[in-house]
Order: sequence, then structure tokens, then C-alpha cells
Amino acid sequence: MAKTSSSIAQQSQQTAKKTIKLIAKLVLDKKAENLVVLDIRKLANFCDYFVICSGTSDRQVRAIADGVQDGLRDAGLSPGNVQGYREGKWVIVDTGDIVIHTFEKSCREFYGLEYLWQGGKVVNVAT
Repeated sequence: MAKTSSSIAQQSQQTAKKTIKLIAKLVLDKKAENLVVLDIRKLANFCDYFVICSGTSDRQVRAIADGVQDGLRDAGLSPGNVQGYREGKWVIVDTGDIVIHTFEKSCREFYGLEYLWQGGKVVNVAT
């Protein structure tokens, strides 16, 4: 029996939600602060979700990004592209459907992604 496009989309969303929960666990294991996940599927065509969190220093921001990359690899998933790692103020891990933004606190306040993407739906990721 062939799968319908709606069942494929539903299966894809279940996979995305599992991946988001994994990413939430990985960032929190590295003591990330102020974790927010936004569903931006209705607002953007370049990804489905933003995971946004903060670290208290550039070293912690890089450690969080490292933890995400390592954890995704351990789960058999590709961590994708990484930007901003050297500076450690705003590190982006782009997996394709999910983009993880890890900020140093002052940098997060300055760029205000939650405000810019306020039309996104906040996703509960209770781990």
C-alpha cells in the first residue's frame, strides 16, 4: 500500500519533533539557558524550526554547539553546517529543517530573534 503525502508529512513531523527533543536535551546537558523552540513553518521556507538558547560565555556557547554536533552524530544524524564558531558569540548549527542558534546573552538580546520571528509558534519541549 502506497503512503499518502499527508502520512509522509506526518511521519516527517514526528521525526522532527524527536530530533527537537534530542537537541533540547543536548543543549540543556551543556547548561544552556533560556531555551526556546519556534515552529516557523508558516513563516519561512528555508527551515521548519528554530532552537534558540544562550550561554554565559563564548566558551560555553562553543561547548553547547559541540554538544549538539556530537549528539546528532551519535544519533546517526548530520549536524549540517556550522557558522560563527570561532567567535563564539552566535553559533548556528543548520541541520536543514532545524536551525540551532546559540548566543552569548548580550548578543541574543541585541539580535532579538524571538521578536523578529514572533509569528512563530512556541513549541513545548519538556524533556
